[in-house]
Amino acid sequence: MSVATTFTSTASAGAKPSNIRWRVVALMFVLYTINCIDRIALSVGLPVIGKEFELSPAMQGLILSAFFWTYCGFQIPGGWAADRWGGRRVLGWSTALWGSFQCLAAAAVGGISMMLTRIGLGVFEAPYMPTASKLVAAWLPPTERSRGITLIDSGAPLGSAFGGLIISSLIVFFDSWRLAFLSVGILTLLFGAYVIWQLRNRPDEHPEVNPGELAVIAAKSGAVADDDGKRQMSGRTFAAMIVGRIGWTMIFFGLVTWGPNYLSSARGFDLKAMGYATFVIFAAGAVGAVFAGTLADWLQKQLPRDLAFKVLFGLSGLVALGGLLALPYVSDAMTAVALLAVTVLFHFFGSLYWTIPAMLAPRERIGLVGGVMNFAGTSSGIAAPILIGFLVQWTGGFDAVITYFTGCAVVYLIGSLLIDFRPAQAAAGRAAA
Repeated sequence: MSVATTFTSTASAGAKPSNIRWRVVALMFVLYTINCIDRIALSVGLPVIGKEFELSPAMQGLILSAFFWTYCGFQIPGGWAADRWGGRRVLGWSTALWGSFQCLAAAAVGGISMMLTRIGLGVFEAPYMPTASKLVAAWLPPTERSRGITLIDSGAPLGSAFGGLIISSLIVFFDSWRLAFLSVGILTLLFGAYVIWQLRNRPDEHPEVNPGELAVIAAKSGAVADDDGKRQMSGRTFAAMIVGRIGWTMIFFGLVTWGPNYLSSARGFDLKAMGYATFVIFAAGAVGAVFAGTLADWLQKQLPRDLAFKVLFGLSGLVALGGLLALPYVSDAMTAVALLAVTVLFHFFGSLYWTIPAMLAPRERIGLVGGVMNFAGTSSGIAAPILIGFLVQWTGGFDAVITYFTGCAVVYLIGSLLIDFRPAQAAAGRAAA
């Protein structure tokens, strides 16, 4: 008798399934939100830090970009480490070390020491999402993975939305950017330790997961073509995934780094209004990510998987493209914020990219494929701000930047639609034919 059959028999005998898998997902979502608050802390505190350390604008730019040097470069090693040593161990060490570097930033004495803390922060934040993708594949059945991974990934826009408000409030409350940085660093260490205490690499290793929940996972896994031994991602799908992801992240990192400047320079917002507008725009992104995951899990029950995901990515790309094309023709500032919020909401359907490694890659390579995908995407964190800066300098405004964003939206749309989301064994049969 198979393990799945045994679990199913136990469940049918009356055992009420536990729901630990969603507690684990919720904890990882909160930890990723804290991850992104740590990431944005320097951007918020830099006006004060720059004056204290007498940093030139060029040095400030180098310090801001230093995070992305290592965050990008350690995506692939981070994913490989999760495959090699397990998600729990990698997440535990990386959280402890990125929290420590956030605390060390509070002790920086100049630009070089602050840059070194940002380099360390980038190294140890890098494994988070490749590891999360691997853990979601282990903890959730295919019919729930879209909701799980997009909920976790929604921590990125939510961290950006809340991070500015939280860090600035802490700086005002303590009258010290050092105590603000130290506070969020300690929060990372404490909450990270709790998450690792609760987390296991697989649900059957968790003491609170009962046979009923294991049966739910096993039974639903069997209902969807998900044979890990036969899964192979084609070269075309891999290339389309990389291209689409780059198009998506070029827009995201462009908005994160230059969005506030656009609101101030092109739309006339003061600092307070700019902060609230930024919050609204990125909070909409968080809503879009969660909604996309829920919709994807439901739509796969109504349509073939390939068609379901193409509908979602097609809708995301087309609405984002339309919003960006319309933005230059909107004169009212508040209407522009509303349009950007809708655009970002649908753009964050792109969080579904994190379902692809668990969906199409062999289980032993999920972390690695996720790392390669995010390496390609986070390279935009280096390239996009520099490119946008040159466009603004050369043209004296943001119209060329919006045109650039529309081009990225086209790349995101085309790349996404070229991905083959059909079950791997069916794809193998098509190749043989």
